[in-house]
This record gives sequence, structure tokens and C-alpha cells, in this order.
Amino acid sequence: MSRSSTYEQLKDAIAAAYPRLSPQLQQIARFALERPNELALGTVAAVAEAADVQPSALIRFANALEFGGFSDMQQLFKARLLERSGSYRERIGRMPSATRGSGSPDAGVLHQFVGDAVEELSHLEDNVRAADLAAAARHICAAQRVHVLAQRRAFPVACYLAYALGQLELKTHLVDGVGGMLSESLRGIDARDVLLVASFQPYSPQVIEAARACAARGVPVVAITDTALSPLKASAAVCFELGQGPNPAFRSLVAPLCLAQALVVSAGTRLTAPKPASAQAVGNGRRRSARQGAGA
Repeated sequence: MSRSSTYEQLKDAIAAAYPRLSPQLQQIARFALERPNELALGTVAAVAEAADVQPSALIRFANALEFGGFSDMQQLFKARLLERSGSYRERIGRMPSATRGSGSPDAGVLHQFVGDAVEELSHLEDNVRAADLAAAARHICAAQRVHVLAQRRAFPVACYLAYALGQLELKTHLVDGVGGMLSESLRGIDARDVLLVASFQPYSPQVIEAARACAARGVPVVAITDTALSPLKASAAVCFELGQGPNPAFRSLVAPLCLAQALVVSAGTRLTAPKPASAQAVGNGRRRSARQGAGA
């Protein structure tokens, strides 16, 4: 394994190395991917305390990823932070208290969730690459049928995708497993189709197994998940890693649903885009040949 030179490379390297790491180093890996800003800004002692590990473990973690020490690895986290503008949440935090949530406890709860949702959305573009969005849209548009699967908290994401992609007149199937028929539904998916899955911690074992089984049969899998350590990543042709969100006690679906909308619009744009002149000429030529053959 060569040393990473960008944060994206480092994120992939952490995911690849994760199964081979000791439990303590795995704990650091989760912390690094779930709370990258804290790792970027903290001293070794502060990060070790936040991750609940010994400072020496951070150095071993950096060494395991081919870095000379913690500071060398930390530079990539700092570079990531410098590339980002201040989040909406940070701007809200600088606003006078009179303009923010006040009054009843209920208003305070609403303000907290609105703030969390705004922060989550402000980071969405940082976590989603345009190339991945384009690749996922290509898979959707090229598929004979689109199958969508999610369970528990992620189920509304699947419902929306199934509904909205169906409105684009794509053959779309919501795989819900009603009546214990999940395995039977999955057997009908082949390499001409695409499977869209969504799952977040704690991951749904059935969704993970479905993605693995379909990928093994050559079915393109597009996954919406949280981090590079998600078990969906290994099966995905395209994997969207949205992060954990600011409120681990009650994670919102704002970012996944926003991404789902972007996927639908990207696919719709491709489907409705005018064909290049060369493609139209080929189509016209084929139609003329067909007519001539019929006349003969």
C-alpha cells in the first residue's frame, strides 16, 4: 500500500486497511472518517482523548497507512478543511442570539433540528463527487429495469426513488420483501438491470447481502450510505458516502433525500437531452434501410 497524497485517497486507504487493523486502530479509523474536522484541528492528546485511545495508538494508525507520524497524516485532514468554506451551521452560530431559536423548549428543539439539517446539507456537496453522480445516472438510464432496496430508517429514500424514477417512465421496482419474498424478488434481477440500495449504521444485513449477491452476478449496484467503512462499499459500482450527520442520536434523512432528488433529476436530464446529430443520422439511416428491406 502506497502513501496517500489526498484526503480522498486516504479515505479509500482507511477503508481498505480496516479489516486488517486491530480493534483499537479500527476505533481510530471510525473516528477519522466520522469526525474528520476534529482530527484536522486537534493535537495528538486532544484527538486521542476524543477517540478514547492512547496517543501512541494514533501514531501506530498513521504508520499503518504508510505515514511517518500523526502530523504527516493530519496534513491531509487539514487540507480537506481548508478547501471547504464555512458551513451554514457556523454562520448560524455567529448570528445574534435574538435571531435564533428562543422561547419555548419546543421551539428550541425545532431550531436544533433545523440547524442540524442545514449543516448536513452544507456538507453534502463536499461528500458527493460530480463524477459519481454522473456515473450513477448513466447506470440508471442504461438499465432495462431499476430495482430499489432499503430497510428501516433508509426505507423512505427507497420509496422516493421508486416513485420519482417511475415518473420518468423507467421500469422501476421497489424491492420491499413483503411476505418474506425478498430472496425471490432478488433472483429476478440480472446484469441488464441496476440495483439502488441505501443503508446507514446500524446497517441492514439483508440489504448488505442483497447488494453482495447482485454484484456477484454482474448487476451494477449504486449505494447510498454513510462512510467508507460501510459494508455496502465493497459491492457498489458507485458508492455515495454522506457522512454520519451532526446528531448521532437522531440522524436525519435530509441529505440522503436531497441526493436522491439529484439522482432523479440527473437521470431525467440524460433521458430528455436531444441526441447528437451523428446519432440521429445513424437512426435515420437504419430506418431507411428497414423501409427499403420491407419494399424489397
